[in-house]
Amino acid sequence: MFQSLLSILGRAALVAIFLMSALGNKIPNYSKVAAYMANEGVPAPQILLGGAIAFLIVGGALVLVGYKARLGATLLLIFLILATYFFHDFWTVKDLAAKEFQMIQFLKNLSLCGAMLFIMANGPGAGSLESVFSKRSGKK
Repeated sequence: MFQSLLSILGRAALVAIFLMSALGNKIPNYSKVAAYMANEGVPAPQILLGGAIAFLIVGGALVLVGYKARLGATLLLIFLILATYFFHDFWTVKDLAAKEFQMIQFLKNLSLCGAMLFIMANGPGAGSLESVFSKRSGKK
């Protein structure tokens, strides 16, 4: 029971940044975010922003509930790789303070990539819908 609670809390904490990014920023500020993306060199920003939102919501929800969590983690990993490349390229920044800020954001995303790889390798853990379904079907 304690392991399930910790897994559920861990998955919720992990995906909060993705779900809030989509629901609290990207959707309500769609035009501004697309303009920012265009300014950063993202091709077809209106289209890719829609895709990013879908990856964030679907991936975040799948990891959160622990159903098809490996797929959800894959979607979030793809988002992270692209977002990190386009928006946290600290190696191109000249201003020292801005460079440090972007390096921190880069490393944060690198850590999140590690968490997604961990889920892809090990599954969602205890307290997930996958664990409930596998117990009911007799699989371990």
